[in-house]
Parts: sequence; C-alpha cells; structure tokens
Amino acid sequence: MSTTPGSADSATQRPIGIDELLERIRADYERIGAQEAYEAAQAGDALLVDIRYAALRERDGLIPGAHVVERNELEWRLDPQGSHRLPEATSHALRVIVICNEGYASSLAAQSLHQLGLHRATDLVGGFQAWRGAGLPVE
Repeated sequence: MSTTPGSADSATQRPIGIDELLERIRADYERIGAQEAYEAAQAGDALLVDIRYAALRERDGLIPGAHVVERNELEWRLDPQGSHRLPEATSHALRVIVICNEGYASSLAAQSLHQLGLHRATDLVGGFQAWRGAGLPVE
C-alpha cells in the first residue's frame, strides 16, 4: 500500500475526535469576533458568508449584507477559478468570514477554503448566536 510522503499509513494512524480536529484546524488561522467581523464587513474589507441551513435562517433571521451560501455549495461559490463563483469571489486574497450557527461547522468550512487557496478565510467565534448576542444587526 502506498502512502503520501510524510504521512502515516492510514491503518496505523490514530483516529482523532472532532474536538481535536477543530483544535488543530483553528491553530492554523486567527478566528474573528462578532464586533470585528461587523466592522470589517461595514468597511468593505470582508465578505460575510452565512452557511446556516434554511430552518435556522428562518427561525433566527439574517445578517444584513451577508451572502447566504449553503454549506454544500461553499467551495464552488467562493473558488475564484470556479465557473459557479459569486461575483465577489474574484481573488484568492479575498477575506471571507464564514458564519454558521454556533461557530463549529464554520471552522471546518474555513479550512476547506484554505485548501482552495483562500488563506484569509476565517470564521466567526460563536457563529450567528454570538453575532445576535452582541446586539449586531439582524433582519
């Protein structure tokens, strides 16, 4: 069986849980708080991307100006080289702030965007709930 150089054989590699995976992922970039995310979006320095599923958006509302992108479409919509990208996704230097409900799925999504070369991608600590809890605008 061949393995990727520098990686352990998958049969001998110790499985990790989601908490450890999130810790490892988050160590590779700086996450952002609600107020800082709001200010970056207001200044035009970041693209807010809401990946929450429809039922949560309907229940809790939307962040004004955030792009709603279903999680299963995220990479296609933000890849600057992709044919299905958002009009704003024109550069790998784009600062993307991914927002889920509580700040867990968004970390996994940010890692995926990093793998596409969007190295300024980050996620919102505490997700939409932190945004709302900070008293920031919700429609």
